[in-house]
Amino acid sequence: MRYLILGNGVAGTTAALTLRAADLEAEITMVSAESDYFFSRTALMYAFMDRMSLRDLEPYERRVFAKQKIRLVRDTVVDLDATRRALSLASGQTLAYDRLLLAVGSLGARPDWPGLESVREGVSHFVTLADLDRCEHLARATREAVVVGGGLIGVELVECLVFHRKKVTFLVRSPWYWPGALAREESEIVSSHIRRHGVDLHGSEEVAGVQSDPGGRIRVVRTKSGAEFPCQMLGIAIGVVPAVAWLQQVKTPPRMGRGILVSPAFETSLENVWAAGDCAEFQHDGRPTVEQLWYSAKRQGELAARAMLGNPIHYAPPIFFNSAKFFEIEYTSAGAVGEPPAGARTFFFPFPGREASARIVEQAGAVVGLNMLGSRWDHALFERWIAERRGLSYVVEHLAEAQFDVEFGRVDLAPLRSYYREWSGRG
Repeated sequence: MRYLILGNGVAGTTAALTLRAADLEAEITMVSAESDYFFSRTALMYAFMDRMSLRDLEPYERRVFAKQKIRLVRDTVVDLDATRRALSLASGQTLAYDRLLLAVGSLGARPDWPGLESVREGVSHFVTLADLDRCEHLARATREAVVVGGGLIGVELVECLVFHRKKVTFLVRSPWYWPGALAREESEIVSSHIRRHGVDLHGSEEVAGVQSDPGGRIRVVRTKSGAEFPCQMLGIAIGVVPAVAWLQQVKTPPRMGRGILVSPAFETSLENVWAAGDCAEFQHDGRPTVEQLWYSAKRQGELAARAMLGNPIHYAPPIFFNSAKFFEIEYTSAGAVGEPPAGARTFFFPFPGREASARIVEQAGAVVGLNMLGSRWDHALFERWIAERRGLSYVVEHLAEAQFDVEFGRVDLAPLRSYYREWSGRG
C-alpha cells in the first residue's frame, strides 16, 4: 500500500505516524513545500524572540522519520490527477499513490484594503516559516509597527515586536479585544496588561486603507474613524483561510467550499482521497465548519489515518479547549464560553489584587464552559467536568484539583468560594 500525505504539519505528521504504527510494510511519503521537517507552528513567536532556534521548533528528532521509514519530500505540488492516482511536483517528479491525504493547512487571510495592492515592502502575516523570515527581515528596519487583528496570532506578533523594542500600535475592529473568546471583563484585564507593556491598543478601529512611501514601503494605516498611524511594518492577523486555492487549477479538484469538503470519515469527493486539519470542511449541527486549531488538526490527522486504513470513522468535534498567554497572563478555556447558549447563567470572579479571573457558565444545571485568566489550569479536567455534566457548585468546590502547582502562579481560591456562596444565595 502506498500512502501519500500532502502537508507535514501536525495533521499530516500525526497521520503518517498513525499509519506506520498500524502498517509496518506500507510505503509512506510526506510532501511539503514549506519545510523539510515537521515544526511546531504555535512556537513561531519564540523563534522571533530568539528564545528558540528553528531546530528547537521541531518536536521530533529528525532521525524519527527515517527510523519509521517515512519518506520526506521537499517540493511544491503543481497538479493532482485522481484518475491516475498521481501528484505532479514542480521538480518534474510524479508521485503515485493508492491513498492520498490532503493536509495542506491554512494561510493568513489577505484583506482587500485600498492601497494594499500597491505596497511592495513592509507587510506580513505570522503563520508560516516564510512569514517568520519576513517579519525578522522587516523588524530590522522598523521603528513603528501596526498590527491589525484581535486574536491570538495578533497578540503574539505584538509581543514579539515589543521584545524587539518597536513602537507598536494594535488595532482591533471590535469594541474590546477578542470578543469571540473573552467577555468584556476579561478583555479589560488583558487589554490593560497589554497597554502596560507600552502597546497602543485601540478598539473599534477598522482599517479604511493604507499608503506606501515612494519606494513602495508601507508608510501609514488609516482607519474608518479618520485616525492615521505611521508605520514601517504592518502585521496582518485577521484570521486564516484554508490553503486550497491552488486546487481549483488541478486536473481533478475536490469539491470545495471554504475548505475541502469532507464526510464524517474525512473522505473528499475524489476516490481514495481524504483531507484533514485546517483545510478540511465538514458539517456540524447543520453548519459548514472548519476547525483551525492545533489540537483539532492533530486529532483529525489521527482519525483520517484510521479511515484510510479502512476503519469506520464518524468525526464529531470534541469539547472545545484552548490555552495561551497574553504576555505574562495565562489563559485556559474549555467549552462554550465566548457565546454562552440561551438560558445560561454565568458566575464571574475577578481575583483581588491579581490580573486573574474565573468565569464558569452553567446551563440547565450543568457547567458548559470555563474561562480562566492569570493562573495555569488543567483543561482536561475541565473537559471531563463538562462531559460529566457537573453542576456549578461541584466545579467551584473542586477547582483546586484543576490548578497546576506552579510557583507564584497559583491563585487563592478561598475568596472565590466565599463570593460564590454569597452569589448563589442571591439566587
